[in-house]
Amino acid sequence: MSDKYASFVQSGPGRLLVKRLGLPDPPRLRRHTPGDPLVAAPVLLHAAPGGRLAAEAAKLLTAAGVEIREFTAAATDDEMTTPTRYGALVFDATGITDSTALRALYDFFHPHARSLVHSGRVIVLGTPPEECATPRETTAQRALEGLTRSIGKEFGRGITAQLVYVSAGAEQAMESTLRFLLSGRSAYVSAQVIRIHPAQVTAPADWDRPLDGKVVLVTGAARGIGAALAKVLARDGAHVVALDVPAAGEDLARVANDIGGSALQLDLTAADAPARLADHLAQRHGRVDVVVHNAGITRDKTIARMDAARWDSVIDVNLSSTERINDMLLERDLIPAGGRIIGVSSIAGIAGNRGQTNYATSKAGVVGLVQSMAPVLAERGITVNAVAPGFIETKMTAQIPLMIRQAGRLMNSMSQGGLPVDVAETIAWFASPASSGLRGNVVRVCGQSLLGA
Repeated sequence: MSDKYASFVQSGPGRLLVKRLGLPDPPRLRRHTPGDPLVAAPVLLHAAPGGRLAAEAAKLLTAAGVEIREFTAAATDDEMTTPTRYGALVFDATGITDSTALRALYDFFHPHARSLVHSGRVIVLGTPPEECATPRETTAQRALEGLTRSIGKEFGRGITAQLVYVSAGAEQAMESTLRFLLSGRSAYVSAQVIRIHPAQVTAPADWDRPLDGKVVLVTGAARGIGAALAKVLARDGAHVVALDVPAAGEDLARVANDIGGSALQLDLTAADAPARLADHLAQRHGRVDVVVHNAGITRDKTIARMDAARWDSVIDVNLSSTERINDMLLERDLIPAGGRIIGVSSIAGIAGNRGQTNYATSKAGVVGLVQSMAPVLAERGITVNAVAPGFIETKMTAQIPLMIRQAGRLMNSMSQGGLPVDVAETIAWFASPASSGLRGNVVRVCGQSLLGA
């Protein structure tokens, strides 16, 4: 599905009309194409005094083929008349231990706020507030969230801004996250707070195919986001086991055939579904390296008008079946060390939504599952994270009344809906073997939606 308004305003006549009438102007987002460089221009990197991450970030990015420029406080006359254009601004704020030192952020971003190319990137690196040595440092590090969320709303032109909290000892676990956030894969991810923990990281032999040799299960894979997921994960080298209900068998088979994967028809709410799924994975593959819980349904009504069947079915499909599947796969040791469990929540689970009490409850439960299971699974060397999509252009959202649909598209910093591939790329980042330091994260793929902001 597509946003016809966004397509129109990016045309010649559309550009003219938007300018004359002052209409919303959705930017054309830079999305990933295989073979693309991470960024199309140099990256400006700087650190507050005492920062502990800039040197490692520079090392990782240089190895990835990124041109790094060092920040200088005094601009030359040439720079003032013809400013350098940057693909990204990266600031190491870990040296900020007091609110007065926050001035370093202004000194870096103020002169370069207009220097980013279209669809440029802003990344601020910090220390998790809960790990800071003093209350003043905690205060200063927490303040970074306000900066990045505001930049995400101010800079426009498809520019994204993120805050990455890096625990002490996790410096070498940053690479997959830096690569994702700088690239076109993160086109519809903005104003997010990401936490990286210490972990043993294995860099893939080929960053374009990080999932080579991996077995990946995707539920709800017959269409929409699930089909995009299957395609992206297969592109990254995985053998994808595409699962959906028998009624979607024809579409499911088409998806599996197109990507060279395998199809499994199964109703996840059936009493014997966990055992049947575990048997299938054990017999055919011996394990499953990545489990993506994408299957979900809506049965919308206000709670006053909702019958019990609508409530029960949504909770069961979207949340309870996920718990049962996880329990069975873990009990039978089918997810090895280095495995990934990835859930699909929703901004409805974060902000709530009128007429979706059942859906919002189930998706908030996915957030709870990720947060509660992260420390438990870490002991087994398994990570669990989730994405929370906002307004994504699918057949489902195409059924929403036109005016409500258009409002959903425009109520974010990108002034447009996202695409299924945006969700898929974010999940592929979590799935990467280089993402071992990511656990307990819930990342919104919503273009910085105003809902729940």
